[in-house]
Amino acid sequence: QVQLVESGGGLVQTGGSLRLSCVASGRSFSRWTAGWFRQAPGKERVFVGAISGNGLSTFWGASAKGRFTVSRDNARNAVYLQMLSLEPEDTAVYYCALGSIAEVRAWALPGNYDYWGQGTQVTVSS
Repeated sequence: QVQLVESGGGLVQTGGSLRLSCVASGRSFSRWTAGWFRQAPGKERVFVGAISGNGLSTFWGASAKGRFTVSRDNARNAVYLQMLSLEPEDTAVYYCALGSIAEVRAWALPGNYDYWGQGTQVTVSS
């Protein structure tokens, strides 16, 4: 069983930045694709971006708009989401997830992930 713990959320003004972290328990962290999703109140969970197990490939959802960067440190069992130029529309609970997903385009589908964190709130004020 893998457990994920996100951190780094908070309140930030429009144009600000945040760096989210997600740390996983267990072994073989590098075998997992790591994804980030977000969910605003009353809305569906939306794909933000994902990174391959070896950290060499990334795939992005439309919500990232080129402002976000995902990275990972397999030695620390950690994955990060750096968010720049935040907008009020980015307000949501952000979740990290791990899955064994071979097809890159399949990284965008929440149902393909096996483990999820509890989420961290990001609020962007106007």
